[in-house]
Amino acid sequence: MHEAALTQGLVNILLKEAARHQVRSITLVRLKVGRMKAVEPQALVFCFGAFTEGTLAEGAELIIEPVPAVATCRGCGGDFEVIKFHFQCPRCQSRDVVLIQGDELYIESFDA
Repeated sequence: MHEAALTQGLVNILLKEAARHQVRSITLVRLKVGRMKAVEPQALVFCFGAFTEGTLAEGAELIIEPVPAVATCRGCGGDFEVIKFHFQCPRCQSRDVVLIQGDELYIESFDA
């Protein structure tokens, strides 16, 4: 379960930012998570609760915003959504594509 390691890193960043801004309590956290990260949202929520226990973010609501995987075809220049890791352009069938979105994993914002 790679969600545990990812969540631990995110919580560490969150707590450092909260300290930097002299925040005493965090009530809500918004995450952007790209589909290519293959993160299970329920596991992320569970791990978030475990890693924030006893911290100023304990009990904070976690909102996970999924980011679709989008690629650009180098052959025809078209953009398309990557579904089930299928990296083939639906227009020209080329596999010469580059991922332009969907590999994100970051804290969008948090409320104190």
